[in-house]
Amino acid sequence: MPIFQLIVIILGLVLFEVISSIDNAVVNADVLHTMTARGRKWFLFYGIFIAVFLVRGLLPLLIVYFSNPSVGLVAAFTATFSGHESTAAIIEASKPILLAGGGIYLVFLFFHWLFLEKKEYAFFLERHIHTKLFFWFYAIVSVILLVIVWTTIKINPLISLGAVVGSTAFFITNGFKHNAEQMEQDLKTAHLSDFAKILYLELIDATFSIDGVLGAFAFTISVPLILLGNGIGAVVVRYVTVRGTATVKKYRFLKNGAMYSILSLGVIMVLESLAVHVYTLLPPVITVVVVGVFFLLSRKELKMREGRA
Repeated sequence: MPIFQLIVIILGLVLFEVISSIDNAVVNADVLHTMTARGRKWFLFYGIFIAVFLVRGLLPLLIVYFSNPSVGLVAAFTATFSGHESTAAIIEASKPILLAGGGIYLVFLFFHWLFLEKKEYAFFLERHIHTKLFFWFYAIVSVILLVIVWTTIKINPLISLGAVVGSTAFFITNGFKHNAEQMEQDLKTAHLSDFAKILYLELIDATFSIDGVLGAFAFTISVPLILLGNGIGAVVVRYVTVRGTATVKKYRFLKNGAMYSILSLGVIMVLESLAVHVYTLLPPVITVVVVGVFFLLSRKELKMREGRA
């Protein structure tokens, strides 16, 4: 792969990891404010090791393995770092399940945000859907899953299986996220040690990181590249968590940009699972353009607020 493409893909992975972790950074910052200075430093220093190497390092490897468990754990892990044809074939065989599962997960994630989650409304349609049509969420995602399974089961049953796995993974992780948000308020006022709070933060970081890791496969199926891009992104998120969440909160529509980017990547992954060729640079370019548009919208809205103040 040309060096220019590698750089663009890595930059896209970093940007996607950062924007998909905005909520995680805000939750972490709220809890960190209740900890001692020593606890915050511990979370920043050692937490990076856990977030980068243990969570974002193991998740892509485990996803590759569970996409094709028949080859064995060692062979799947070897395939992620080997360029040999025999091991590369393992990754290729995993693509239908991996891409369909990750794509459905991301599409469901977008619709959950659009219909059910509290948000800043960048457009009228977002407000209308969230306030008037929220009860349609489960019907819509069920129909999407039904249509994909029905149309792909005769083409490649692995794609249908991947879609079901992605749907299952979404509802399981969504339950963990919901529970984490419920616990956040209690944790800020609870008389717990810094160590207990750090453990909690690492747990929810692992849950939130699934979005970024699955979305990374839309950029590339090269696990080393994913580890590098997501690892750099995780470091940036840690810095934002400790230093800059107040600034991030000022740009009200960044989360909207993240979610529209997630929808785009989800659709791309589903198409690729159907063997539709997608230009290599399309995912990072879409991510940069979509996030850039919502950054400009956020900046314009911020200037209007400052002008009225």
